[in-house]
Amino acid sequence: MTKVGVIGAGKWGSALAFALSEKCEVYITSRTPRDMKNFVSLDEILKLEYIVIAIPAQQVSSWLRENFKYNDHKILVAAKGIEASTGRFLNEIYEEYVPDDNIAFLSGPSFATEVMKSLPTALVVNSKNEELSQKFASFFPSFIKTYTSTDVAGAEVAGAYKNVIAIAAGICEGLNLGKNAAASLISRGLVEMQRFGKEYGAKEESFVGLSGAGDLFLTASSTMSRNFRVGLGIAEGKSKEQIVEELGEVAEGIGTTYALYKIAQEKDLYLPIAREVYNMLEGLDPHVSLSNFLAN
Repeated sequence: MTKVGVIGAGKWGSALAFALSEKCEVYITSRTPRDMKNFVSLDEILKLEYIVIAIPAQQVSSWLRENFKYNDHKILVAAKGIEASTGRFLNEIYEEYVPDDNIAFLSGPSFATEVMKSLPTALVVNSKNEELSQKFASFFPSFIKTYTSTDVAGAEVAGAYKNVIAIAAGICEGLNLGKNAAASLISRGLVEMQRFGKEYGAKEESFVGLSGAGDLFLTASSTMSRNFRVGLGIAEGKSKEQIVEELGEVAEGIGTTYALYKIAQEKDLYLPIAREVYNMLEGLDPHVSLSNFLAN
């Protein structure tokens, strides 16, 4: 069996370790020691050839700088997001440390809770190296159908942007705006993220597949989504600080919203949903934001 290391023992990292263990010999580590099967030190993980990194997007840059030394590793990145402080996508952060041919990015609809129950889903392994995509895809269990793609930009944009739309969808739900509004919001959100993706050379078909529409429909329609719950909190008039404290875990959409707002300002891009989510995270009354959105 191929040995695979997982870095990050949160819900998603733990779910991936569970799933991959059907076909692989899996070891896992995290910053905080855990009482779990095959938990080892980071040094032990970094001796392995195949590594899955499930570290939240806002922590990746500092973690790589402080902990990672490349040694011909084959990396599968399992996080989604944009670095709020710089506006960099994860592939842009990792390119300083890992060659393009040795890195892949995981995308698609995948709640950790359902993966832990072995419920079926489908995911995409994205890499400029098709052979590497196929290799990582072969590690996944029988209950996860895997596809491969070379459109890293599409996967990165869709995976990050859908979390922002999910916050908006949670606000829509919390304000009791109805199913018509929710469907309109999500479909326009898909258009918005596809338009944004063109700026980065993403392929249009990625946004109507698992990486785009599939992940968006899941994340923007369920309280199992942390970002959706962020939206519910905003609708209740809570501050982002209070929401994060109550969640007790990372909601990538918050940092990504700030990154998108910054990028939109710098490049003069029309991102109306992301803009209003930013305004509400900054304290604008959701009803005022709704009126602004409908008027523009």
